[in-house]
Amino acid sequence: MFLFMKTFQQLMEQFATEDACREFLFWRRWPDGKPQCPRCKKSETVYNIALPWKWECSNPECRTGNAYRFSLYVGTIFENTKVPLLTWFKVLYTMLQSKKGVSARQIRRMFFGEQSSLHTAWYVCHRLRAAMYDPEFQQLMGIVEVDETYIGGKQENRHAKDRKKYRGRGAAHTGKMTVIGAISRKGNVVCKVIENTSQHTVNRFVHKIISDKVDLVATDEAAAYTWIGLNYRHLSVDHKAGEYVRGEVHTNNIESFWSLLKRGVIGTYHHVSKKYLPLYLAEFTFRHNHRKDEDIFGEAIAGC
Repeated sequence: MFLFMKTFQQLMEQFATEDACREFLFWRRWPDGKPQCPRCKKSETVYNIALPWKWECSNPECRTGNAYRFSLYVGTIFENTKVPLLTWFKVLYTMLQSKKGVSARQIRRMFFGEQSSLHTAWYVCHRLRAAMYDPEFQQLMGIVEVDETYIGGKQENRHAKDRKKYRGRGAAHTGKMTVIGAISRKGNVVCKVIENTSQHTVNRFVHKIISDKVDLVATDEAAAYTWIGLNYRHLSVDHKAGEYVRGEVHTNNIESFWSLLKRGVIGTYHHVSKKYLPLYLAEFTFRHNHRKDEDIFGEAIAGC
């Protein structure tokens, strides 16, 4: 029986051996207890073999001469790695319990040792972040806040040659990365990296993320949001005029999420490239959306 662990000590007690970790992964991956072939996605043609944690699929579609053989790790982020599964579990638990994230250097010091390569810890963290990304989600309903933010360093902190390169306002002039997000009051958040904040770009994001049955879409006074009223009940606050709350109209929740994200970037990671920013967004989004789940660790393992 697997119990939800609330402390690191409970994690170590529950997963004292590699087999205990494998058994937990098995039941999270296949809750019905029937291994599924990674190729044909069928379980009725899969049968046990003498090797532990390995199976064979007799489906003719999977065979290339002999029956297709696969292990517990095939099709997961743990495939083709030499890192023990227990170490993966320790790193994942630490990431989930760190509200503002944890750096690869810290993970290296805690679980790999200074003699190991920093790239190993960095690789493990990024694979776990990729597993936290959820491509399937329900559209946001109720009162939804939409806002954008910019991730990047301050102009005065740049090198002299970069100050000349980036001048003006907006992501295109400052070299910052643009992120747009939507959050349901007391609910989930969805965010993604975008190239610009044009009406066309914002329009595609809102129509994909927000349900047609939404009660209210709250934004700030940005021009890109003016069209939202054509399809949704839309109200905005004018930050330039010093207005931040007007009844139920505000963007405080999404701005709180941006604050947490930026604290993580500034205080923990220090620098995040545009290439890997979506992975960090997946991590912060997963922690926020599962913050009330009793078994957030199990949910993360199920997505691996």
